[in-house]
Amino acid sequence: MDKIDLIDGIERVAFVMKLTGDREAGIEAVKALAGDFAAAGLDNFSIWHMEQYLFGYGECADYSGQLDGALAKLPEGVELVCAPGSMRRMYHDIGVVRRDKSLIRHRVFATKLHPGCEEEYKRRHDGLIAERGDAVKQGPESNFTIWYGDGHIFGYCELVKSFDHEPTPEEHASTVAWETRQLEIMDWLTDDMNWLTGENHPPVERVL
Repeated sequence: MDKIDLIDGIERVAFVMKLTGDREAGIEAVKALAGDFAAAGLDNFSIWHMEQYLFGYGECADYSGQLDGALAKLPEGVELVCAPGSMRRMYHDIGVVRRDKSLIRHRVFATKLHPGCEEEYKRRHDGLIAERGDAVKQGPESNFTIWYGDGHIFGYCELVKSFDHEPTPEEHASTVAWETRQLEIMDWLTDDMNWLTGENHPPVERVL
């Protein structure tokens, strides 16, 4: 497990399931396992649907297979492709985590990396961490981690509502520049950049 033992000492746990059969039936079958996932006892737990994938995220003090029981019950048509502990952490910006989740909005996203671009993606995001240095930000991004698995990128972020605002022209230009450059190495699966690419990806759906 790739741990992040920062200010709060919390271990972030990410995993990915793939819908290999009927999507709606697979999603409903995973929803039916809500009690089993709850019994695992992870904090801040959620599962999100995008394209053919279900991305799971949770937090605990020490992960030692708590989700094994629930994941062993996955039905036919739902395949565990990235087990907890197997995903590579590509980026983090934990900042100040709001325990009161009414103060945040979730941003969960997924992209498909172009072949051979895993290290370039990591290099670019390591540069963002180096620019930030030891500074701990209040927001707008909080509890932000990005993970790699099965050729894809999966991100989990808690956006602090009190920082919501219309982007300034400078912020908009910076976003366009960064995301245009990122399109050299990846394609979006979620609707985050529909406005830039002209694509029509559906929004992410929270399953649990």
